[in-house]
Amino acid sequence: MRLLRRGSGVWVAAVLLVWLAAGPARGAVAVLLEQPYGRLNLVDPGGHSAVYLNHVCADGPLKLRACRAGELGVVLSRYDGIGEHDWVAVPLIPYLYAVPSAEEIPESVDKASATALRDAYRREHLEEVAPDRPDGRAPKGNWYELVGAAFDRKIYGFQLETTAEQDAHLIASFNDRRNNRERYNGVYRNCADFVRETVNVVYPHALHRNLIADVGISSPKGIAKGISRYGGKHPEAGFSVFVVQQVAGGLPRSHSNTGVAEGVVKRYALPLVVLSPALTAYAIAAYVGDGRFDVPKDAPVLDVSEVQPDAGISRPFPEMVPVLPAPVATVAVSRVVPPAGIVAGVAMKRAVVGH
Repeated sequence: MRLLRRGSGVWVAAVLLVWLAAGPARGAVAVLLEQPYGRLNLVDPGGHSAVYLNHVCADGPLKLRACRAGELGVVLSRYDGIGEHDWVAVPLIPYLYAVPSAEEIPESVDKASATALRDAYRREHLEEVAPDRPDGRAPKGNWYELVGAAFDRKIYGFQLETTAEQDAHLIASFNDRRNNRERYNGVYRNCADFVRETVNVVYPHALHRNLIADVGISSPKGIAKGISRYGGKHPEAGFSVFVVQQVAGGLPRSHSNTGVAEGVVKRYALPLVVLSPALTAYAIAAYVGDGRFDVPKDAPVLDVSEVQPDAGISRPFPEMVPVLPAPVATVAVSRVVPPAGIVAGVAMKRAVVGH
């Protein structure tokens, strides 16, 4: 069953016009809602959020290009402490399974095999952002989250279609290296903020922070809810949903994502009511009033081994890559301060979003 269309790239000017005349399938931008896992779930039930572009591919971990025929696109993700970069690009299959091709996807993994697969891929493809330590061992830090995500998590995708022009604009915007400098902040510049900003480049004002249920903080579940709402209001955007199942094996199973108020209500309501009945009442009201969102239980499963290249596309762009236009917009985030009266929610940061 073909669930995601991809395989063609986009450029500009004459190349773009020729390609559009050939009638390729449209691209897509997808919000990936990644469940929290293991011990992190106890203090950080927000999980993680990333962006999947199915017509844009990685030219190394820090540069984008148009996809060639048969390629499945790229996942862009923000983590702190990865070579002082704001985002890193990894092809879809390695991002999910830490291997370069569908034929190599393991049927099951344990901690040792997951570690080995991740480190092997890092040594081959990610030394630029996660180099060996002086003794030759793998570096510390969050780089491992960039490969083998489906080893640890169940992942939902919330997808909107994109045009050739939108894909070309994203490539130009991200390839401006001035935008790729780490300024991570768990409250105002986290993984969900990155996703929100990226989607808004393609669909302006589609996603917003939830000032009530998430106390002004972008949460992975809040962003998924936002794109679902947008897709429901704009059928022309071609909204669809898919799910990537967690790989079987001995690793801990992931858990459902929660938003800010939801996390407080479901995890900390009893101790919080002793400390602050008023704050507890606010959290309950915020969650019930504007924080509930259920991920689809019948979402089709994305099986990358069954996704086939777009028919009739052998070379959607020439050997000599045209020069991209100067970015007309950036994906920089403006600092937003939560309204007075809900700053207290910042203290609950570890119960909200992150990795």
